Amino acid sequence: MTSHRLLLFIALAFSLVSCNTVKNTGNNAFRFGSRFVTKEIPRASRFVWNGVSGMFRGGDGSFWYADEMTGRPSVVINLGEQMVYLFKGGQLAGGSPISSGAEGYDTRPGKYHVIDKDIDHKSSIYGDYEDFSGNVIMQNIDNRIDRRPPGTRFEGAKMYYFMRIYGGVGMHQGYLPGYAASHGCIRLPAGMAEKFYSEVKVGTPVEVVP
Repeated sequence: MTSHRLLLFIALAFSLVSCNTVKNTGNNAFRFGSRFVTKEIPRASRFVWNGVSGMFRGGDGSFWYADEMTGRPSVVINLGEQMVYLFKGGQLAGGSPISSGAEGYDTRPGKYHVIDKDIDHKSSIYGDYEDFSGNVIMQNIDNRIDRRPPGTRFEGAKMYYFMRIYGGVGMHQGYLPGYAASHGCIRLPAGMAEKFYSEVKVGTPVEVVP
């Protein structure tokens, strides 16, 4: 693609997308986020925008423009798409694939806020039973129902860059198998978990949509 055609392509993309962008007043960021991630933006603008944003996406479908943007952050987690989106001032600023709660441990849709951040968080429920030399004796246990063998200790699952949104549920670094597989939390790839953690504050609004 020549540089002239590339510039026209980008200009068209931004002109189309700007028709669906609103200022961040109240819950406008959420309304825009829901419209974007539920595919209500006209097909033409999404097609062109995806063509341009694909140039800046990671191989896993992640993308990030937030470092050059300003404005209050907000987050939209789309369970159907298995994606999380960051907005700054109502403008799309980044996105990442996720793995949310598996069946029976479903991540609850709703409007929340980040209520706690812990960069070195460990689960108080899920993890392993280890002996006192650090050897794993029982793996992937739930300490509420799995009895601890004698001579072992509980070691909580590591949830680096933890951003709690309700109860014991939050966004954090974790394994993504390509489908919803967690105990309710929202797992992100390591690099994207760190980026989201650096952008959100305690109090940042988070909306989880089906």
